[in-house]
Amino acid sequence: MSLRLVVALGALAALVGFYTVDLGAQTVSEAKLLSTTRWYGGDDAVFGGFSALEVSEDGKTFVALTDRGHITQGQFVRKDGKIKKVAHGPLKKLTSPRGDPLSGIWTDSEGLAIAPDGTIYVSFEIRHRIVRYKPGQTKGVDLPNNPAAKRMSANAALEALAVQPDGTILVIPEGNGAQKTPHPVYRLRPGATEWEKPYAIPRYRPYVPVGADVGPDGRLYLLERHLSSIFGFTSRVRRFDMTDERLTNETILLQTEVGEFDNLEGLAVWQDHDGLIRLTMVSDDNFKFFQVTEIVEYVVPQGVGVKTEHLIKNQ
Repeated sequence: MSLRLVVALGALAALVGFYTVDLGAQTVSEAKLLSTTRWYGGDDAVFGGFSALEVSEDGKTFVALTDRGHITQGQFVRKDGKIKKVAHGPLKKLTSPRGDPLSGIWTDSEGLAIAPDGTIYVSFEIRHRIVRYKPGQTKGVDLPNNPAAKRMSANAALEALAVQPDGTILVIPEGNGAQKTPHPVYRLRPGATEWEKPYAIPRYRPYVPVGADVGPDGRLYLLERHLSSIFGFTSRVRRFDMTDERLTNETILLQTEVGEFDNLEGLAVWQDHDGLIRLTMVSDDNFKFFQVTEIVEYVVPQGVGVKTEHLIKNQ
């Protein structure tokens, strides 16, 4: 989401005090931080606003998406497994079903997911939709409309996007920190024309979903964030075991301190050569001079993750 009122919201938070974060009876067990790396775009006027990220199986290359309809491919320069530098190619404009570059209110791209066959899926806000880009084709194809999107606000809708190995699409609306109901998860199976709502994720206010991925272990990973005050953002990653009918074993993998990182909004989950899960995230600087674009990477040690006391049922 483009936080157009980030300064005003921060000032308001300062006046009314810190938000109370409802984490239930959970205990947080953090994964291990490996690296934090600034990503610079030079004089490129369209660089910034990164809302989503995908990383290759070997952790060397990536695809990143901005919230103004641009996409780029790049490489991580690593030393001893840690990211030391980020290099990227040209930022290219996404296209419409007619092959025209997106413009205006059609460009608010938020979620990114890449299927094993290379098909790219992008979710958009304002004009709520999910578009499929097949390998070798420049024209996007709209997926079937989700009727629930009509009830979503313009700037807090189809935010967190993921794809399962069989091509099944999962999308989680952002919503807002004032809502009390669980986060719905919508699913579109390959070849289907109607969306399902198989899962509901417990909501811990005021965190909201901003990124998602299905890891190589078949689990669902969810990145959430909260603008806590003028002191910055706090972020969290939750993990869920996933079957066709339910999510189980809700686990908090990490939760950051206020201001520890910038506005983390994109999440990619992959497995390193040691067999450990890595969580690679990118921040959205909202094209503001006082924010930064950074790549933050954690590793999940074997056995890390504290299960919460919540039972996750279909709703």
